[in-house]
Amino acid sequence: VLELPNLIEIQTSSYQWFLDEGLREMFQDISPIEDFTGNLSLEFIDYSLGDPKYPVEESKERDVTYSAPLRVKVRLINKETGEVKDQDVFMGDFPIMTDTGTFIINGAERVIVSQLVRSPSVYFSGKVDKNGKKGFTATVIPNRGAWLEYETDAKDVVYVRIDRTRKLPVTVLLRALGFGSDQEITDLIGENEYLRNTLDKDNTENSDKALL
Repeated sequence: VLELPNLIEIQTSSYQWFLDEGLREMFQDISPIEDFTGNLSLEFIDYSLGDPKYPVEESKERDVTYSAPLRVKVRLINKETGEVKDQDVFMGDFPIMTDTGTFIINGAERVIVSQLVRSPSVYFSGKVDKNGKKGFTATVIPNRGAWLEYETDAKDVVYVRIDRTRKLPVTVLLRALGFGSDQEITDLIGENEYLRNTLDKDNTENSDKALL
């Protein structure tokens, strides 16, 4: 008889990684924080979780979230005077996963449903429409930030979608990035039919209008 695998291991392991490493990486990404003068610097040194206020069953009975206080040790540095001050700061109550891989939120048991997500990369594809015209798509998935989806239509116009919003001629995006004139865009990409068709579809004329 085969031993039944731990079906919630993917949930518990992922949560444990987030507690041990994910939170640390998040704080490292934003540390240090400096004021606009550059004289004051705030560094995140370490973090810790306290004990939950109520156990799981009592959290359900009280209709509260099963959570623990998250505290972060921060260091404030005054570069002008050389003064250094360390302090523990309460960041909020952090939801705790139960032994069964669920969370208790306002007394109700909740579970995170896993989903497959494509890895950060650039994905290319092509398809043929009913008239035999071939179109192309390219999807840029970064580690962080907005998805960019490029596509060509039946009239050889190149469009872009940002985070799956409405599509725009790709030249609008280029103008917004600082290539305001048609000539600047042509110098950047090179003269070709796709660019001519896209510029004809573009109603913006400069960077200011592209940002509206």
